Amino acid sequence: MGRVANLRCPCKGMGALSRGMVVLVVFLWFPVLLTCAARLPVGSKQRLEVKKHLKRLNKTPVHSIQSPDGDIIDCVNMSHQPAFDHPLLKNHTIQMKPSYHPEGLYDENKIAEKTGGRPDPNTQLWHSSGRCPEGTIPIRRTRKDDVLRASSVKRYGRKKHRSIPQPRSADPDLVNESGHQHAIAYVEGDKYYGAKATINVWEPQIQQPNEFSLSQIWVLGGSFGEDLNSIEAGWQVSPDLYGDNNTRLFTYWTSDAYQATGCYNLLCSGFIQINNEIAMGASISPISAYRNSQYDISILVWKDPKEGNWWMQFGSDNVMGYWPAFLFSYLADSASMIEWGGEVVNSEPDGEHTSTQMGSGRFPDEGFGKASYFRNIQVVDESNNLKTPKGIGTFTEQSNCYDVQTGNNGDWGHYFYYGGPGRNANCP
Repeated sequence: MGRVANLRCPCKGMGALSRGMVVLVVFLWFPVLLTCAARLPVGSKQRLEVKKHLKRLNKTPVHSIQSPDGDIIDCVNMSHQPAFDHPLLKNHTIQMKPSYHPEGLYDENKIAEKTGGRPDPNTQLWHSSGRCPEGTIPIRRTRKDDVLRASSVKRYGRKKHRSIPQPRSADPDLVNESGHQHAIAYVEGDKYYGAKATINVWEPQIQQPNEFSLSQIWVLGGSFGEDLNSIEAGWQVSPDLYGDNNTRLFTYWTSDAYQATGCYNLLCSGFIQINNEIAMGASISPISAYRNSQYDISILVWKDPKEGNWWMQFGSDNVMGYWPAFLFSYLADSASMIEWGGEVVNSEPDGEHTSTQMGSGRFPDEGFGKASYFRNIQVVDESNNLKTPKGIGTFTEQSNCYDVQTGNNGDWGHYFYYGGPGRNANCP
């Protein structure tokens, strides 16, 4: 570009040159200037693209909080959150609370006292440094390095296509093709209007930075083809997405099987947050330890029977916000399948199965204090009541790598232990 900036008119010094000729010469040079401008170095183009994307995501905060784990939490005016970049939400009136809560089955505190599990403390690491004021929501600030770790700016904050567990397709070729492995419990064959679970929280070890390990609820509608609708919530460890190995609260949604719609947390327009206490994507604390204190979190996702929006609650009293019904096709009515469990990415480093852990990294048969669990798993029926699920199935692609075992008792209702170490003598 330096050369273009120093170009001189080739007719300089020709005093008789008319003004019209000067205009013509400038016009002839104009395409050269445009061509040079369009040929920015690849690095410059990417920097510009990243800068624009960060500006879209990181809204001007009212207040910012430095978290001990290195995160910056921005307290953003609720009406300025990323959701409202969506063209169909420009004049949206925020629904400040759900019309109805589902009627419950279990008293979480009593169950925790009996079983030795700790009820979720609903704390995130950033809370030790401050809180966001009323009328704002906490948003984890996206950094340049976060975006640069993605395969492209466009794919930042998105899952890969075909990462959904499909219980009837345990074809080894499909397993290798998707690179994702699961250990889940599921129900299907009815209309579902929500799901709930209390999930044991761990910090599994990740072998490769491009792999992750998560434990979540899936609320699914449609087929497993190109039109799958999914709402997801749970905890995850994802070095690629967050730049560390912390266990973090997350959500995800898609209306086209992870192709062009949806994202994690608030990394695109969609989910509308109303809660000023909990930040999507922020670190959860404390974490369970092997043969030591156990911690869990409760997550509830349900469809408001009046407004039709899908709501999420974290813990016993943190109503997080909602996904507007118009984001979905099948889920605008109801879900056709609910899944609970773990997922990892197996990139097969060095041609071997990954040693990325699922859950606690221990197999289900080790039980409480060692293996990770989901307890009190429930579904929401058409009358907005939480019910015990009927006809629970289980699924894992390779049970010698990651497995799942279900059970049922008075305090935990329907539960299951799940997970595993990945690569081992029986999982080469």
